[in-house]
Amino acid sequence: MFDIGFSELLVIGVVALLVIGPERLPRVARTAGHLMGRLQRYVTDVRADIQREMEMEELRRMRAQVEEAARSIESTVHGALAKAETDLNRAVEGPAPEGARAQESTAVAGEPGADGARTAGEEKRG
Repeated sequence: MFDIGFSELLVIGVVALLVIGPERLPRVARTAGHLMGRLQRYVTDVRADIQREMEMEELRRMRAQVEEAARSIESTVHGALAKAETDLNRAVEGPAPEGARAQESTAVAGEPGADGARTAGEEKRG
């Protein structure tokens, strides 16, 4: 934490011994040690909290990226399914003359077909 060498610590110890005295020096040293321990634990806790917050922010960013990728994949799949459904419907209907296709586009769902004929399910009900 601090860049203090052994010779500097020795000078500080000698000055503390002269200023504080031999009777009170052990108590002061013990108190200083406790305070330094508390300070180190506090700094460690703050570092851990900052590290945890940085990891949480990184996880939030990753979650947003994954959600965006999932939405992109979902829209791609929906588009592909819609295209496949359209292709299948066209394949089932078979090639129709140009006039029949124009009539299909004007027919409304639930009404008889473009030629006015009813389907088998409609004949039973109607």
